[in-house]
Amino acid sequence: MTETEGILDALDPEQREIAESLRGPVSVLAGAGTGKTRAITHRIAHGVRSGVYDPQRVLAVTFTRKAAGELQGRLRGLGAEGVRAQTFHGAALAQLSHFWPQLVGGLAPKVLPGKVATVSQAVEGMGLRLGSEALRDVAAEIEWRKVSMLSLDAYADAIDARAIPVGLTGEQLVDVQHRYTELLEERRQIDFEDVIVLVTGMLETEPRAAVQVRERYRFFTVDEYQDVSPLQHALLRAWLGDRDDVCVVGDASQTIYSFTGASSSYLLRFGVEFPQARQIRLERNYRSREPIVRVANRLMRDRPGALHLRATREEPGAKPQFEWFATEQEEAAGVAESIAAAISAGTPASDIAVLYRTNSQSARFEEQLRRLGIAVRVHGAQRFFDRADVRQAVMLIRGESKVADDRPLFQIVSDALRVLGWTAQAPEGAAERDKWEALSALLSLVDEMPTGTGIAQFADELTARQKAQHEPTLDAVTLSAVHAAKGLEWALVHLVGMTEGLLPIAHAQTEEDIAEERRLAYVAFTRARDALRVSGVAGGARTPREPSRFLSESGIIA
Repeated sequence: MTETEGILDALDPEQREIAESLRGPVSVLAGAGTGKTRAITHRIAHGVRSGVYDPQRVLAVTFTRKAAGELQGRLRGLGAEGVRAQTFHGAALAQLSHFWPQLVGGLAPKVLPGKVATVSQAVEGMGLRLGSEALRDVAAEIEWRKVSMLSLDAYADAIDARAIPVGLTGEQLVDVQHRYTELLEERRQIDFEDVIVLVTGMLETEPRAAVQVRERYRFFTVDEYQDVSPLQHALLRAWLGDRDDVCVVGDASQTIYSFTGASSSYLLRFGVEFPQARQIRLERNYRSREPIVRVANRLMRDRPGALHLRATREEPGAKPQFEWFATEQEEAAGVAESIAAAISAGTPASDIAVLYRTNSQSARFEEQLRRLGIAVRVHGAQRFFDRADVRQAVMLIRGESKVADDRPLFQIVSDALRVLGWTAQAPEGAAERDKWEALSALLSLVDEMPTGTGIAQFADELTARQKAQHEPTLDAVTLSAVHAAKGLEWALVHLVGMTEGLLPIAHAQTEEDIAEERRLAYVAFTRARDALRVSGVAGGARTPREPSRFLSESGIIA
């Protein structure tokens, strides 16, 4: 058996077909839990090992730094060293920094870390006052306009169809964006969308830049293609030029970022854009038990682009449960008690999640879980490697790597963590417990390293993870908005607040808006491997609520 055959033998027939389709345009329609990341990483590794791909000329693109870091790690594990995995913004920023001195002169403009402060200054300069939420809404409108590739004049013509932030008229919203643009120009600054705008423009108008990029990158893979925006699509086309060695992967049923300019049309019309494209469907679901797959399929039945998942797990499972509570406090307490029982029965806390539509729902669940002594991790809060105690621990471990030490890796790392107060037993206090969980997560990475790994190699691994924000698994229940949970999975998922007005959200009024909310519910359902428990709250006499329509559409309730 050859080395490349060993890689292919690990794949199912459809995944293997993807891995063997190394040239030309390829479209992969991959349902939830069907092993799409496995398929595309094995495809790239097969291309490298077979000599079809020069690893230095392969670019794998995804949408978050964390996903890019995980992709890079998997490729390293498959022997595809040298392949770059980056976000659209990361790749564009590197190219902008490279080409700006050559084509324009001097250093590239400074990239704003965020828009809100500059938006606030633009608003104040016009003699207006807006609250923090309205300022964020204006920043989101600027982002939507730019990723949709609309000029300010074109945006002004379409303003009647947009939701105007509270405190502004449509005309004022356009004026604020004009002033925001002027402030950036005066300060020689750009925002994140401008990075892609500028690079795309350079590649389309400067032959020197286009030749260099197309010589550097020959083979492209784009994950989560259902979330690509018009601006990102334009950048991809500029990278490709007249070539077609591109593989795109996505699932129209998981398009949940339309409000940011994402569109599944590029995925669904890939065969029109590239008539010679090969289309391969992944519908074998390896994640969820059959009852969960069944309700997910029923929810999306006959929807545009929907795939029909086929459960492959043979063990039986319970039908997703629904519970209706009188108050929000009762819901939080009931969910916390259910989670405590699951942990007592042997489910690790790290394999349990509470998912909700809006971040404002998280506090009461966090309170009730902590009341029961259950560790909690709020997904999307402070990044793991940004914690002060974690940064300090990484520095200590890197210091240890400079000294020759023949002791076992676990002992070296645990001794370094003891300097920061880590102990073998978990402390009682909540704050101390959070720190202990974080340091223990670092120590758990030792078990993931190959036998014989030394402290220097381990320090390098931590540095790579820190740079890519590739976080270890914490022994804590995850609380997360559904939007932030896409791409993740847990043995037990509690989907809370399943009422009309929350999911679907109250401001979803059009059929298009409701369709997006339905896809959000589908994403939530398919995060669960073994058990899905859904709950909602009846509300008071003044604000009675009804169960979400998606519960009857999916068959969770009759």
